[in-house]
Amino acid sequence: MDTMPLIQIENLKKYYLVNNGIKDIFSKEKKYVKAIDDISLIIKKGEILGLAGESGSGKTTTGEILVRLQEPSDGNIIFDGHVFKANSKIEEKKFRKEVQMIFQDPYETLNPRFNIFDTIAEPLKIHGVKNRQDIYDRVIKALEIAELKPAEHYITRYPHELSGGQRQRVAIARGIVLEPKFLVADEPVSMLDVSIRADILNLLKNLRKKMGLTMLYVSHDLSTIKYLCDRIAIMYLGKIVEIGNVKDVIDNPQHPYTKVLLSSVPVADPDYKRQSIIIEDEVPDQIHLPEGCRFGPRCPYSTEDCKNFDHTLFERRTDQWSACIYNEEELRK
Repeated sequence: MDTMPLIQIENLKKYYLVNNGIKDIFSKEKKYVKAIDDISLIIKKGEILGLAGESGSGKTTTGEILVRLQEPSDGNIIFDGHVFKANSKIEEKKFRKEVQMIFQDPYETLNPRFNIFDTIAEPLKIHGVKNRQDIYDRVIKALEIAELKPAEHYITRYPHELSGGQRQRVAIARGIVLEPKFLVADEPVSMLDVSIRADILNLLKNLRKKMGLTMLYVSHDLSTIKYLCDRIAIMYLGKIVEIGNVKDVIDNPQHPYTKVLLSSVPVADPDYKRQSIIIEDEVPDQIHLPEGCRFGPRCPYSTEDCKNFDHTLFERRTDQWSACIYNEEELRK
């Protein structure tokens, strides 16, 4: 794996203006949902970075911004050494060729009126590939890489004629047909049977080897992240609260929120007993966020000092960073 960054995020923000009616329209005080609130992140060339957190943490929004499905409110995205400029149509088209996204529900992302060949060929045509034989060869190659063999058996079929796992492989083939550099996979196995999930995860691993892909894998499932990813970033209410190598973070979590997430992960060993951490409070209102540490109102270790914390990431161990004012020994007390 290359140590140079392919993606670098600097102070990224995504705010949504709240409009509940005419009262909000004419109000001088604007209200915002802070889906992503000033995060910085590096994704190295050739690595698979896992992005985890509860629903509403901002992880899917982050992935969509990185493939330009949404525009950030503020901050910079540096892709392969160049700051992306949204107002350049030429640069945007080039960028969209080099980054692709795989969504959670393959049936919703595949046009039911297109057969499999037309579905996968569409990105090639959009990006100016006109030679029919070239298009055919690249569609067949993408299907074979996605492990739908023989590829000729699938190209005339339609999405409703395929199983869930086969549809997800078609979505992956569509995502790689342009031979991108960066792939965002947003919960790609959560809609699939457990028996099929391992096959799709192994396919994503193989894509990294065969194509040199860099990936952002978005999921709430820490067990799949542990299996697939090199590093993991934990998000909570628009902030990154912990980041580091997968094994280090899962074996020695340095943030209370990471501990809570891990306490709910099932373990196959019946003799293994993990301490369950129960938090009763609901996730805070994303418009009226708590002072200081956003996890403070739910944190079993919270004190008055946490209300003044600014979410600075501290390096607790080598290459393992945590946004908490307490160190590991204090959290064990």
